[in-house]
Amino acid sequence: MAPLARTGGLGDVLDGLPAALQARGHEVSVVLPYYRIIREHEGIEAEPTGVTMSIEVGPRQIEAEILEGQAPNGVQVFLVKQDGFFDRPDIYGEGGKAYDDNAERFVFFSKACVELARRVIPAPDILHAHDWQTALIPVFVKHRQLPFKTMLTIHNIAYQGSFWGVDFGLTNLPGSYFGASGIEFYGRVNFLKGGILYADSVTTVSERYARDIQTPEFGAGLDVVMRENAWKLSGVLNGADYKTWNPATDPAIAQAYGPKSLAGKQACRAALLKEAGLEPSPRGPIFSMVTRLAEQKGFDILIPLLDRLLADDVRLVILGEGDADYTRDLTVAAKRNPGRFSFRRGMDDALSHRIYAGSDVMLIPSHFEPCGLNAMYALKYGTLPIARAVGGLHQILTDYDPTSGAGNAFLFYEYRLEALWDSLSRAKRLHLDAAAWQNLTRQAMECDFSWTSAAEDYEKLYQHLTAAQG
Repeated sequence: MAPLARTGGLGDVLDGLPAALQARGHEVSVVLPYYRIIREHEGIEAEPTGVTMSIEVGPRQIEAEILEGQAPNGVQVFLVKQDGFFDRPDIYGEGGKAYDDNAERFVFFSKACVELARRVIPAPDILHAHDWQTALIPVFVKHRQLPFKTMLTIHNIAYQGSFWGVDFGLTNLPGSYFGASGIEFYGRVNFLKGGILYADSVTTVSERYARDIQTPEFGAGLDVVMRENAWKLSGVLNGADYKTWNPATDPAIAQAYGPKSLAGKQACRAALLKEAGLEPSPRGPIFSMVTRLAEQKGFDILIPLLDRLLADDVRLVILGEGDADYTRDLTVAAKRNPGRFSFRRGMDDALSHRIYAGSDVMLIPSHFEPCGLNAMYALKYGTLPIARAVGGLHQILTDYDPTSGAGNAFLFYEYRLEALWDSLSRAKRLHLDAAAWQNLTRQAMECDFSWTSAAEDYEKLYQHLTAAQG
């Protein structure tokens, strides 16, 4: 939940959606593990509730202490404290390697969430779980016949919580759950599959991605499971939090600006080049990426093009962390192209804002993209996306039409080097026409993807569930 603990778009959603629902009059609480990064965050004061629970995880009884605080967005947060599991340097793993006990950690956390829901007064109507880490919550609720409706949101089906079969014992579920109609998948425990089967409602983060994950190409092996449960699947496009992502009010950038006055964009551009240690005043665009370094994000087709791209008078800034091979390749490419390419390893929230503000073009050449929040942010900052038209990007972006001047991005459709290069070339050509580029920039900044519409859609789904509950 941004800004307390964040590794990607899920953190942004758990900041924006609960606040939007609360603003519409709903009582909302978020439950998080009490990660070390939250303990060290200045944005929340966590106070003990006096509630402790003994959670059965396999043969062990493990204590959970419940703390309470208020997130910066005003939403109530419950924190599950168990230092043996959560007082660690990172959230899911270190050095590109997941923690060996992640199955045990998130079985424990999911059970603690269910136990907390049983103790809260008034009792919640709906438990809304997100991704594999909490996908067992619907399983535990159904098994125990508890009076809650459950919803599971899949933010990225490629991450499933798949563990070896021995870890099934950690769930303390009857052996019948380790089968085709339960949480077993090809001999392994699969948390996400269990959530899909047992949740009352399943959502994902765009209408297009809801269709994509029912296909072999994008279903990551679970496409058959998704097709069998399509009757309860909905796609709701995420929203953008414009209180945080807005160049008119952003305290992290060099100078504020908006669609009617783009002078600040030029100041941010110059400031980014200086901060990144790149040569000033390029004739061509400043390209950028703020991303996880993962195969999903299109590095297989981008990295082979870097030297060719940087042979022109353009600049490139990439901020990210993840796969060690991509880290090495980007580091080498930056050393080969000093003054034109800056690669910053890691995730730096303030720097990411300055990159969005100071760039001309945001690269999103993804193999698949469930939603595409970074495209929403880029548009708001007048940074035009080059993107593969896939997943949620289909709903967010429109290809530039040179005849009418309409559009807000440069799209390509096939996952190939040549297709990406064609979009790069189109962007570089249009950038030579300052008037046309400014017009496209203004069109992009006027796009609105606020949380209002998404919150309304989730509200309808919640109402459907509570009506079914009687």
